[in-house]
Amino acid sequence: MTETLALRIDALLPQTQCGKCGFDGCLPYAQAIAAGRADFNRCPPGGAATINGLAALLGHEPKALDPRYGREQPPQVAMIDEESCIGCVKCLRACPVDAIIGAPKAMHTVIPQQCTGCELCLPPCPVDCIVLVPATPPAGEEGRRAAAVRARTRFLARQKRLRKQRRQTTVAAADAADPDLEQKRGFIRDAVKRSQARRRQADKDNPK
Repeated sequence: MTETLALRIDALLPQTQCGKCGFDGCLPYAQAIAAGRADFNRCPPGGAATINGLAALLGHEPKALDPRYGREQPPQVAMIDEESCIGCVKCLRACPVDAIIGAPKAMHTVIPQQCTGCELCLPPCPVDCIVLVPATPPAGEEGRRAAAVRARTRFLARQKRLRKQRRQTTVAAADAADPDLEQKRGFIRDAVKRSQARRRQADKDNPK
């Protein structure tokens, strides 16, 4: 029941994944609300519209945005001063929806249609070449929800990619730490060769 409620709450959140609510993403915040561990008025990007929607879902009276978590602002997106960018990739690592593209020691740029305006790319930039500029808001409630769904999809895809990278790094580190790794691989190769040889011999002994 709580998890179902959390998903319904998450569907009302803007999916900026900014962490301003005090949680590491919109879904963890939704889960905390559903479990009674957080109030529903802690989302500055969602503002009054999101708070009113959550109040209706939860059967509570609407309330003002808690100022401890920020203030409601018009939609915005990040923009990189490309001439000042040094290609440090720190903003790429910070972006929760992979809206920034670039390569080490190469110019980075923001895909404005994918940026959620979360502001997470600002603190790590060592040369302060990222600014927030006004964005055109989606048209109507349907457009707003569609934009949130797209942001959630990109966020989940990024999380999946990062988990895969962590697994690969862990395996590589374990392999590097194993002094007998090449010997073990040799045993495996020999075992495969023996198995293949047995199958070939069995085929010769028992022709169809």
